[in-house]
Amino acid sequence: MGNIKIDYSKALGFIRKEDIAGLGGEVKSHIEALYNKTGKGNDYLGWVNLPNSISYENINEINKTATSLNNCEVVVVVGIGGSYLGSKAVIEALSDNFEMLKERKNPLIVFAGQNISEDYMTELRSMLSNKSWGIVVISKSGTTTEPALAFRILKTDIEKKYGKQGAAKRIVAITDAKKGALRVLAKKEGYKTFSIPDDVGGRFSVLTPVGLLPIAIAGYDIAQLVKGAVDMKKQTEADVPFEQNPAAVYAATRNALLRIGKGIEVMANYNPKLHYFAEWWKQLYGESEGKEGKGIFPASVDFTSDLHSMGQYIQEGQRNIFETVVSIAKPDTKIVIDNDADNLDGLNYLSGKQIDDVNKMAELGTILAHIDGGVPNIRIELPLLNEYYLGQLIYFYEIACGISGYILNVNPFNQPGVEAYKKNMFALLEKPGFEKETKAIKAKL
Repeated sequence: MGNIKIDYSKALGFIRKEDIAGLGGEVKSHIEALYNKTGKGNDYLGWVNLPNSISYENINEINKTATSLNNCEVVVVVGIGGSYLGSKAVIEALSDNFEMLKERKNPLIVFAGQNISEDYMTELRSMLSNKSWGIVVISKSGTTTEPALAFRILKTDIEKKYGKQGAAKRIVAITDAKKGALRVLAKKEGYKTFSIPDDVGGRFSVLTPVGLLPIAIAGYDIAQLVKGAVDMKKQTEADVPFEQNPAAVYAATRNALLRIGKGIEVMANYNPKLHYFAEWWKQLYGESEGKEGKGIFPASVDFTSDLHSMGQYIQEGQRNIFETVVSIAKPDTKIVIDNDADNLDGLNYLSGKQIDDVNKMAELGTILAHIDGGVPNIRIELPLLNEYYLGQLIYFYEIACGISGYILNVNPFNQPGVEAYKKNMFALLEKPGFEKETKAIKAKL
């Protein structure tokens, strides 16, 4: 099997190769800090060696549990942030674009608890009312507002449909190994459970049962996903020379670009299946780097669709952005463009070409146009879009995120800013224990 490739040559008109290579020594020390657990946030570094710690027995147990839910037409995955985006990213990348309209061997995965929309919940419950369904509920504490609220409602519904004992067989809880409201409930009700490692934060949890179980339920090969991550880990360790370490090169390049004022990174893809991968990446980098007034702002676009909207800004707007293109070298299918006798659309010059040939030239033409417009480019290429290469890409981005956060001298593994909205929300809802905050916020209003 091949590997994902990184090409930063089209950033070199803006920064020098020496600017990137000059960060090599610092990057090496940061990789060592990640492996030796000597850097900031070192109590949340369980993800670094996670791929190698996943045994055949672990994978087999997850697959066995996934199979036990095959009697469901729909499985609702309840979670927010890293408890939903990782599995959503992989499932969307591997699924047929029109999955929901086709017959399936495996349950359809849908999500809840990732928002507090009453309309969304109403429509979800209506859809589930005439389906056979189950729940995977994911929460370390069991008290995070959005998923806890969704699970409270869905638990009532599933128990009405199947009875308490029948519902218990259709609910899987992924939570803290020993403590928390969800662990207590799971033990009381007899749910099948998996544990979230104490030293793995939510946004780094896709290679734990948090991500692996929903992906397995959807019918995808989690052993290959893990294998891809294991192989990428070998390519990104501290003893790998800087120029041969894709994560080191990526982290150094993006930080060198930041130092010349390129503070926004736009991830662009040319395959709509990667839309939610970009959403996962945005959480990973936004929540890890965006603190202490620092960080590169992560944004994303779907090309060529967004070339007809955001493309204008990228080409001629403020020059504080750089672009990272995630490209798939070879599509899974082949459609050759036919010749048309009338040629009214003027497209006969494309006859005999694959649609993907057109897409690749759109990609190259856009990269060149954006460089001419003052936007540096990094390109990351996957040979194919499958479980193995997604596993590589996930670990690549995770390790590069840790390195990049350390270059910025922040703790990439906490998220203190996330608590701000919660405190205000609890005060406004007059949650017990927040009386002082309620009084203060009402005075503001």
